[in-house]
Amino acid sequence: MADVFNVPNSISFVRLALVPWFVWLVLGAGELGWAGVLLAVIGATDWIDGFLARRLNQVTELGKFLDPLADRVAVVTAVAVGWIVGILPMWFVIVLIVREVAIGLGAIYGWMHGVTKLDVRFLGKAATLALYLSVTAFYIGSGFRSEVAVSAAYLIGVPGLAMYYWVAILYLGDMRLAATEAR
Repeated sequence: MADVFNVPNSISFVRLALVPWFVWLVLGAGELGWAGVLLAVIGATDWIDGFLARRLNQVTELGKFLDPLADRVAVVTAVAVGWIVGILPMWFVIVLIVREVAIGLGAIYGWMHGVTKLDVRFLGKAATLALYLSVTAFYIGSGFRSEVAVSAAYLIGVPGLAMYYWVAILYLGDMRLAATEAR
């Protein structure tokens, strides 16, 4: 039980618990800028929980599941809510959704063929960071009326999307290879 509530896993649980607060800030309070700040905190703690897991030798199977789950829940929620309130460009949302669906289908294919794990790529982490920064900047720019933040969102987001797609191609190739080896 101590493995479940170690420091890194507790941070991941907190990250997940902050997502409803983020939704409330946007949809309930209309505080887009502060929602962006909270999203930045959620994104920053992504790095912290992984660093602490390795540093404290507290890497667990639960943590390997929780960390990417917290990322996906936060990003998907931020994108969906940003689309609902109109602060994210439609093309940006569509491009992200198409990529996530492709990865989801690839994961289902892998699971059906006995693949239980793929190694994380540094480029994937970099792409996720870029998208966290971009989506956060859209919120902050809209909420605090900052053209600089909105411009930064595009300057970071477009290359982030390109990296995200390149990594998707690599992951899908990894999944296909792992599925072939698992047979």
